Amino acid sequence: MAEVVIVPDSAAGGRLVAELISRRIRTNPQFVLGLATGSTPMPVYQRLSALLAGVDVSSVRGFALDEYVGIDPAHSESYRSVIRREVVEPLGLDPELIHVPDGSVDGIRTAGADYEASIEEAGGVDLQILGIGTTGHIGFNEPGSSFASLTRVKTLTEQTRRDNARFFDSLEEVPRHCITQGLGTILRARHLVMLAFGDGKAAAVAGAVEGPLTASLPASAIQLHERVTVVIDEAAASRLRFADYYRHAYANKPDWQEL
Repeated sequence: MAEVVIVPDSAAGGRLVAELISRRIRTNPQFVLGLATGSTPMPVYQRLSALLAGVDVSSVRGFALDEYVGIDPAHSESYRSVIRREVVEPLGLDPELIHVPDGSVDGIRTAGADYEASIEEAGGVDLQILGIGTTGHIGFNEPGSSFASLTRVKTLTEQTRRDNARFFDSLEEVPRHCITQGLGTILRARHLVMLAFGDGKAAAVAGAVEGPLTASLPASAIQLHERVTVVIDEAAASRLRFADYYRHAYANKPDWQEL
């Protein structure tokens, strides 16, 4: 069962997760961090920037979950640009050690296998940050994705494109294809930390945490992992049947047990 932590708001959630990552990096200078994009993890990165001030992060490695196919890497909303702007530069990471899937059309046939090899060469991901889409997707694994899937090209649902249109000038500008870590790839990370804020994510969160294990809701794959932490606000927790138990368990968490 995932550990579910219900926090007052996204700022509190970001602070909690950032403190966890900061401790891990201080303990392991070669920490490998799985990076998510979108608005959900931004409070984590913002808080982490302050916590890592003065810390040697020159050996920290990172792997992004996904990238749009065919987008100019220099485009402000390519995930390569977003991660550079929101993570690499504020945290002072070495850009050579931060990887994003290759979304170029020319290299797309081998991009998935190449990315899998890069993760394996790094020794795997120590902690993977995850958001969850309204369709229940993690990464860009849309409904129907195999739990054994590896990094590959996917076609985005129209709902996902509409959700992401806020980052572009129009819906027409949102790419239709992406390259994403597969569910099988994500499940190989040693610790999964999924964040969700707002009532718009409540149904997806409930399905992922308490619903049946089904490819129709890809985030339910987290139920297969031995170490999962779900950090959500009250609104995102509103449809959980066992929310009172999660609050009780966290309030009585042993001092020696890390998040």
